[in-house]
Amino acid sequence: MSDQRFIIEMGMGNDLHGMDYQKAARRAIEDAIRHSTLPIFHSTGIDFSEMRVAVTIGVQEPEALDCAALADGLPRGRATVTAVRGGQNVTNPETGETLVIATAAVEAFLPDQSAQWRASAG
Repeated sequence: MSDQRFIIEMGMGNDLHGMDYQKAARRAIEDAIRHSTLPIFHSTGIDFSEMRVAVTIGVQEPEALDCAALADGLPRGRATVTAVRGGQNVTNPETGETLVIATAAVEAFLPDQSAQWRASAG
């Protein structure tokens, strides 16, 4: 039985003073998950452990991220985090300081639920 994606949320996070990719990535994930609520679990009795969460983080230096630590910070489901080149670095020409911007896509999947539901006439 294959998983079916039932939600995708996007988020953005930054670190303005410190060039901390981990902090920017964590904030991007938090931004994405703040945009959603998942009442399906309470409405259907599906356990959160059945949910697989796949997070893709874009930053200019993906090798700087601790993806396992980011996954551990997610509140629900079985999570994986993948870092890719993306996001943005913006340098302040007056100070030389670099501002780090991270983007996140958070996808949630459940096992196929089609056998549990049927359409009613009406």
